[in-house]
Amino acid sequence: MTYEHTALITGASAGFGLALARALVARGGRVIGTARHADRLESARRELGPAFLAVPGDITDPRHRADLAATVRAAGPLDLLVNNASSLGPSPLPPLLDFPLDELERLYRTNIVAPLAVLQFALPLLGDAGVVVNISSDAGREPYPTWGGYGSSKAALDQLPAVLGAEHPEIAVYAFDPGDMRTAMHQAAFPGEDISDRPEPETVVPALLRLIARRPPNARYAAGDFADLDAVR
Repeated sequence: MTYEHTALITGASAGFGLALARALVARGGRVIGTARHADRLESARRELGPAFLAVPGDITDPRHRADLAATVRAAGPLDLLVNNASSLGPSPLPPLLDFPLDELERLYRTNIVAPLAVLQFALPLLGDAGVVVNISSDAGREPYPTWGGYGSSKAALDQLPAVLGAEHPEIAVYAFDPGDMRTAMHQAAFPGEDISDRPEPETVVPALLRLIARRPPNARYAAGDFADLDAVR
């Protein structure tokens, strides 16, 4: 079967990653999806069919990344890479002076080291029109109390596409802040609180699709920057 485009999405078994995978498959694309929870990823594969290639595993594991790279190479040219997999860290979120350092190291491996490792193997596989997106957060820019661990990791993650874009201006590479969403990770950040007022991830996906379609200058963007544009057809 011929597909319109091929995307690699990390953290594709739930939340924003799964919502984006659904949208891309619905538009005739193929998605290579990876995530730690094999059962959830298998559920996504059953839902989305042969257009979704499931590669379960922990993105911080070099052996898994090698398997993922082999799958991407076998699939042919890559059009889109979305570094979406992320860790919140301990819940409830601790203040910086109480942050367990082993947890901080684990957080940075997931939120910074792993995305760079994926970039290193995937970038040579992107075609001339390929796009790279790192999923960011406003916690990487605003000093919210107790968000120092996660927020500092996202601030560092934002710098990856900024520097990559400076080193390779021919590449379309973005940081994208989807805003608060009704996801399991956001619920973990607010244990016991009602987060039903947050938007569902599916409602944010169109903004990212507009960013990808319009290919503005390399920079950091938020979902609100594309909220009022005409929908992608």
